[in-house]
Amino acid sequence: MLESLNLNVSLDKKKYKDRMNTLGLELEYLQREARTRMVPVLLLFEGWDASGKGDSIASLVQYLDPRGFKVEVFGSPSEAERLRPFPWRFSVKLPARGRFGIFNFSWYNILLQRRLAGRVSNDAWYADLQHANDLERQLADDGTAIVKIWLHISKKVQAERLKEWEGDEAQHWRVGKSNWDRHEQYDQGLRLADEMLGRTHTPYAPWTMIAAEDDRYRRVAVMQATVAAVRSALEHREGPELLSTNEILALVEAPPEKQMKEQADSLKKEVITPPGSMLARVDLTLELSRKEYEQRLEDLQDQLRVLQFRCYAQRRAVVLVMEGWDAAGKGGAIKRLTVKLDPRGYEVIPISAPTDDEKAHHYLWRFWQQVPKDGHLAVYDRSWYGRLLVERVEKYALPEQWRRAFHEINDFERAIADHGTVLCKFWLQISPEEQLRRFRGREVTPRKMFKLTDEDWRNRAKWQEYTDAVVDMLEQTSTPWGPWTVVEANDKLWARVKVLETVTKAIEASLAAGKKSKQV
Repeated sequence: MLESLNLNVSLDKKKYKDRMNTLGLELEYLQREARTRMVPVLLLFEGWDASGKGDSIASLVQYLDPRGFKVEVFGSPSEAERLRPFPWRFSVKLPARGRFGIFNFSWYNILLQRRLAGRVSNDAWYADLQHANDLERQLADDGTAIVKIWLHISKKVQAERLKEWEGDEAQHWRVGKSNWDRHEQYDQGLRLADEMLGRTHTPYAPWTMIAAEDDRYRRVAVMQATVAAVRSALEHREGPELLSTNEILALVEAPPEKQMKEQADSLKKEVITPPGSMLARVDLTLELSRKEYEQRLEDLQDQLRVLQFRCYAQRRAVVLVMEGWDAAGKGGAIKRLTVKLDPRGYEVIPISAPTDDEKAHHYLWRFWQQVPKDGHLAVYDRSWYGRLLVERVEKYALPEQWRRAFHEINDFERAIADHGTVLCKFWLQISPEEQLRRFRGREVTPRKMFKLTDEDWRNRAKWQEYTDAVVDMLEQTSTPWGPWTVVEANDKLWARVKVLETVTKAIEASLAAGKKSKQV
């Protein structure tokens, strides 16, 4: 199967750019539909070492809302995983309905490596592959869109890429003895991979085998396979008929519908910001030109990618907290921050109302579950500060609960920082007038209408109450180990660059200080 692939295929730069733009817009639309129709999407990336799995995942997720997917990396099993049935470690990581789960390696890599090492018999190998088929059939029957991708390169190209990584200061840690051992077993691995692919290529979970020696061709092929699988799964779920590719493009290019009726402004009175507070000192007139923004943004994104690798090599965790007004630009800032990062090393964690299980614990319990391990980065889209904001204003928390939370949060963050974690906290500040302008824009822009909800208008009506809560939050929880950065966000370009600059400087300072994580 694999030897029949033409590894000489390529794609020129113009066709690549056009195809990725079209496929990206379609994937963006399909992700929203998957969330609306509660369809889980599971992508399995398999293939040779150095075949481009990480780059393929990165090029794919730049078109996804980072709050709607998670990348799982499966290496050698932990002790807890070895003490449980083989499928357990994968089953507990499956995506929830409406979310994308992206597996960098999966059960297939483990099964292949066990067979390659001679640790299982022929009969056990076939039984394992049947178990994989059974699991995938269960998921597909339940409505999961399954995308299985094998990236194929020649033995010669693999050797060249491994040597290139070894000579790269930022990536040499990625190559070890195990990589070269697997390279020496390439021919045997090819035979077993062919057998595995043939036995697990099913109507409900087919393989897409991609010639991966040309980067542009590989990225487009991965996007095409993903779009086709997600569209197919959605077409079998209830809901309005999906838009065609041409209709999606037309929607993006559609001018605002000025004739639409605008909702009345829910903010009825002037907002008073306490003089001398952190919010009162913000200059919302700060802005950047498009040219300066693009230049600074690209430089910062490149720096941040290198710093991500350094953090992984030195086992330094990074926690970023994003708070701010509705329509302040948190999502846009997060996307620019993560777009060039290796998605296997970061997670964007959207925080919504707590579940019944979470309510049964101390309110910080659920956040302890999500603290990143050393070497990884976590971005919280809203956070534990909900106790001091929405829970306070909407009276979900009693006064004694949210007042107590000031020192509880400070203690929580001090424990994180004392471990050696880089902690950055951002409040994105915009004026009521700018928020109203953005709301109005969403009301009449077809591809942005879904972003505006009745809850946004209700929150706007309580701007003064939220302002009072934000002022208290900033003053009571800006500490030496967890300082707040208030971002002037009336100009989105300025805000995005300030966020990236702040994160970059904080990581550089932490690495330069050489403070290592405390190990227990």
